Amino acid sequence: MLHKGETENNNNVLRLKGGIPVIITVRNLSAILEGQWQAADEWWRWEWIPLTQLSSAEGRHNDHVRCIETERLALLTFKQGLVDPGNYLSSWTNSSNRDCCSWTGITCDNRTNHVVMLDLSQNPIRGVIPSQLGNLTELQFLGLGSDSDGGMIADNLEWLSRLPSLTTFELWGTNFTKAGLQSFQMPPSLSTLEFRSCQFPQYIPQQLLGFTLDGLQSFKMPPSLSSANFSNALTSLDLHDNTIHPTVLSWLLNSSTNLVDVTISGNFISGVLPNSFQKMTSLTDLVFSENIVLGNKIPKFLGNLTNLQTLDLSGNNFNETLQVVLESLPGHSLKTLDLSRNQLGGSILDDGKKFPSLTELNLYGNLLEGLLPNCLSRFPNVVTLDLSSNRLTGSLTESIGKLQNLESLDLSNNSLSGVVSELHFQKLSKLKVLDLSSNSLTLSFNSNWAPPFQLTSLSLSSCKLGSKFPSWLHRQFDISHLDISNSGISGAIPHWFSDLTFKLEHLNLSFNLMNSTLPNFPFMSGNDPFVDLSFNQFHGPIPFSLSNATYLHLSNNKFTGSLSFLCDVRYGATIFLDLSNNLLVGSLPDCLGNFTDLIILNLENNELFGVIPRSLGLMHGISFLNLRHNNFSGSLPSSLKDCTRLRVLHVGENNLKGEIPSWIGERLTNLVFLSLKSNRFFGNIPSKLCHLQSIQILDLSMNDISGSIPSCIDNFTSMVKKLNQEVTSISIYDGAEGYESIAIIVWKGVEYEYKKILGLLRIIDLSSNRLFGEIPKEFVNLAELVQLNLSRNNLSGVIPEKIGKLNKLESLDLSHNKLSGNIPVSLAEVYFLQYLDISDNQLSGRIPTSTQLQSFNASAYAENLGLCGKPLDISCHGDENLNGTPPNSGGDDESNVEDGGEWFDMSCLRMGIGVGFAVGFCGVCGNLLLNASWRLAYFRLLDNFGDFLYVIIAVKWATIKRRFSN
Repeated sequence: MLHKGETENNNNVLRLKGGIPVIITVRNLSAILEGQWQAADEWWRWEWIPLTQLSSAEGRHNDHVRCIETERLALLTFKQGLVDPGNYLSSWTNSSNRDCCSWTGITCDNRTNHVVMLDLSQNPIRGVIPSQLGNLTELQFLGLGSDSDGGMIADNLEWLSRLPSLTTFELWGTNFTKAGLQSFQMPPSLSTLEFRSCQFPQYIPQQLLGFTLDGLQSFKMPPSLSSANFSNALTSLDLHDNTIHPTVLSWLLNSSTNLVDVTISGNFISGVLPNSFQKMTSLTDLVFSENIVLGNKIPKFLGNLTNLQTLDLSGNNFNETLQVVLESLPGHSLKTLDLSRNQLGGSILDDGKKFPSLTELNLYGNLLEGLLPNCLSRFPNVVTLDLSSNRLTGSLTESIGKLQNLESLDLSNNSLSGVVSELHFQKLSKLKVLDLSSNSLTLSFNSNWAPPFQLTSLSLSSCKLGSKFPSWLHRQFDISHLDISNSGISGAIPHWFSDLTFKLEHLNLSFNLMNSTLPNFPFMSGNDPFVDLSFNQFHGPIPFSLSNATYLHLSNNKFTGSLSFLCDVRYGATIFLDLSNNLLVGSLPDCLGNFTDLIILNLENNELFGVIPRSLGLMHGISFLNLRHNNFSGSLPSSLKDCTRLRVLHVGENNLKGEIPSWIGERLTNLVFLSLKSNRFFGNIPSKLCHLQSIQILDLSMNDISGSIPSCIDNFTSMVKKLNQEVTSISIYDGAEGYESIAIIVWKGVEYEYKKILGLLRIIDLSSNRLFGEIPKEFVNLAELVQLNLSRNNLSGVIPEKIGKLNKLESLDLSHNKLSGNIPVSLAEVYFLQYLDISDNQLSGRIPTSTQLQSFNASAYAENLGLCGKPLDISCHGDENLNGTPPNSGGDDESNVEDGGEWFDMSCLRMGIGVGFAVGFCGVCGNLLLNASWRLAYFRLLDNFGDFLYVIIAVKWATIKRRFSN
């Protein structure tokens, strides 16, 4: 584990305890002096090199060229083989600036002028790594990065042997498949080697021995590698995101007997874990997380690691009981134990004697059941306790209140119940984080209770806090995260609450019954808070202090006033803004250019009017735009075509007009949901809309659109074929969590609100327009279509004959048109059809016979004078023959066929039955009369069968007589 200030100085290398080296340069020295240490999981690498020996682009600038000529030429050769889309290497030039020591990513030794550091790991470049890099003979650090897998190509690695001083080698996104690794001779000083997202050949030769590893990312090796040691100097091994055979894992783990820190994360391990761990007597930190291990059992040899202090086995789907797991682990020295996100069952441990040093216990996301044990006080050193997302029941034990060192307690997402009082927190003076959300707990404190702690994070969502705002919160001055949503609070926000908001970064009061106006919250400048006050009864204007919230959700309240506060938003501050379902009035201000990073904008169901401002097009990052059910007028601004990331565009139920812009199809090609419903759009449907290959819901209904339906409709790829990853909702990632789209859909003639399954729907609604012409036959290619509504237009011609190919169709409305001809027989093959309306057309002929089509109400076929057959009460020509009455003239049968009916004659049925009987009788009896062998076999069969019956009856009769005689 990484702890601030814990270092290890070895050979002029400043190492944080996690083994991650960092280069200290003039650029970051001031940050270090100010205490701004980087987190252990970042990509920065720190390594101490005496500052007096270094010069860089940020350091000294001399007028003369100081770098070695051969090294400068090697770097220029390297640049020639690179693709640098971001122009990061613009300073690498052979004319204006010949001093390579001042180039980007280059650091030179101030005494020898040799290049000692080449670090482009943070710059997304692509290209070939040339052998001329071997001319940088004094290089100590080499880091190269690519913006894609295999973006860097290493054809030859022999030049590495010419870098005797190299200690750190980092490669990201490099393709080694043609590198000829049999000549791969690693420099003798190499202590850190890191590969991320690299592609290796299937064969790793024996020459790849004798170097240390710090990180192998996406490293794919064959299972035939022999077991051998790399180097006794290796103390840290990191393997991420591999598909790895146990023999390969064993080969890597045998690399050193001095391993102290091992991380194996995100791998697929196709077999039993090797026993190599048990030889690692020096191991103190083992992270074995996010792996897929066949067998789902925790290895027993972990108990032999007696010096282990940190053990992380999270996210592996281990399915044993917690008791069995704990019995197999070392206990005395263990300080951190993470078993989260597995499938461990049983109850919480009830004896803390085995783990006297335990400070961190994480059992989140398992299948643990039962009550919380009363002996939790036996873990006096526990600082972090996470038992969330299990199946724990019962009340909260008061023994938790005796954990004097406890700083973080998370019991959320269980089935705990009962009352929580002051006794549960009596000695928790160090508590900083408390999460009891998603339980049925009732918090009951005295009104004058003064908590012994100062919280930084409090989550009590779905707990019962009473109708009043918790008064004990007014003493929590350090709180930055507060979630008391869905907790039954009503009334006003207390005046003292403004004293707490200065440090708040996350505030969630949603789903309560609070009904006051909002005060001006004095958020700290630059905090950019997350604020969710949705689903309350707040009223009055929206305070200007909320304008700089990163996430602002105020929907489903009673806010009034204008949106002028939006003009105070700091440039790029807001990414989520939902003000829907309020009473806001006025126009949308033309100052939206500050919302460059906005992803979600939802203003639906207010009383906004006026034109949609052109500045809306400056929101280049927006994915979700909903202006539905307002009174916006004018046309869609052409600047909206620059919002190319839009996935949801909903401007229905306004007063917009004009032709449907063709740039919607040309530029907004990521659209999944498009609704222009209930406006005053006119003109033709532009054929460019067919470019919307991702569209799943297209609603142009209730406008004044004319012309024909484009025949390119089958270019809607997501309606033609099933997506690889089917999702139930249309979610937009807003930077914090997924935002699920909600849409009002006319489904089977009735309006419904859809959210959870919106992503499963495939809908085209062109109803209530002035469309004419035929229904394009290309509609039948939309195999994923669930609802089609073309009603209330002027469409003519026939219903496409192969409409039965729409086998997922559940709702079909073609009513109130001028369609003619027969109902296609294939319509009977649409077995999922639940709603059908083809009334008020000019259809004729018999309604095809099927259980499906006859189950609909007669009104579905009404106002078609030529239709006949069930469920209508109108008989078709020839139906009399089905009832056994004399047939009409032959001409009637022909007319019946022409009308789409079915020809049927009972006389033919009688004749067929008679002929069949005669043929069958003659076939059997004729053979018995004419064939002697058949006749003999037949009578022998009758005799045998008679004998068999006689014996059975005789035996049964004898048995009955014997019973009665006894």
